[in-house]
Amino acid sequence: MGLFDTMNVAASGLTAERLRMDTIAANLANANSVVRADGKPGPYLRRVVVLGEQGTSPAGPLPSFSSFGDFAGGGSAGGVQVTSIEEIATGTGLIHDPTNPAADKDGNVRTPNVNPVIEMTDLITATRAYEANTTSLNAIKQEFSRAIDVLR
Repeated sequence: MGLFDTMNVAASGLTAERLRMDTIAANLANANSVVRADGKPGPYLRRVVVLGEQGTSPAGPLPSFSSFGDFAGGGSAGGVQVTSIEEIATGTGLIHDPTNPAADKDGNVRTPNVNPVIEMTDLITATRAYEANTTSLNAIKQEFSRAIDVLR
């Protein structure tokens, strides 16, 4: 694994965590939306970003920490990729509000399954992961500088 491979791994982590933060922001923005923007019936459903290892093949994932120390393994760098963005359908609430336009025939309105406490906790973890990837990129940049200084 070369220096450029490590930069690609860190950059893929930055991209994935940025998407996680954007998705969490959308969840928080729609925490009180009882109507879906896509026209489907029901309330806004919480979305979760599912991450996976980049470079997986039908034979399985590329070597990673399980082959740590096997530098002659010849596997290319992995990284992170977004596998999917899933909507969580469970956990919606129900309130009685016959005046709401989204109410059913009984006057009940389904509420979103977005919990701001969970979303803020997820936002903190995504922010920390983003910061870790940024720190990693800065360390790689310093190693590039040291390598260039040695060549001078």
